[in-house]
Amino acid sequence: MNDNLKTSWWSLRIVYGFVPIVAGLDKFLNLLTDWKQYLSPLVLRASPISASNLMHVVGVIEIAAGIAVLTRQTKYAAYVVSAWLVLIALNLLTTGKYFDVAARDVAMAVGAFVLGHLSEARERTRARATEPAGLSTAHAS
Repeated sequence: MNDNLKTSWWSLRIVYGFVPIVAGLDKFLNLLTDWKQYLSPLVLRASPISASNLMHVVGVIEIAAGIAVLTRQTKYAAYVVSAWLVLIALNLLTTGKYFDVAARDVAMAVGAFVLGHLSEARERTRARATEPAGLSTAHAS
């Protein structure tokens, strides 16, 4: 993997690791915003728990996903974060407002998806580098 791709991979990994952790922690503190306002009425009706408790569950999931991105599980965690952001965007769309935030979350989901692909490429590059001589040509066909 060349230096430009390594820089891109590390940049995305740091962002998609720490941003979910910060957002997840804030689900308990509400310093950045009152997160409950972003919950769809559909989700609230379907949830067996209160809005506050639901946001705490969301926070735990986001913290876990962010930590996973920062571990050796980056490839898988990046796809989880991507799917999670799409789900958040769909939730926002069903509120009938916050379309700007939904659009931003979709754009962020694409970035997380790219991190997953870069992680796969990084793994393949490392695997090729550790293959005994002659095996890499067998895989080229």
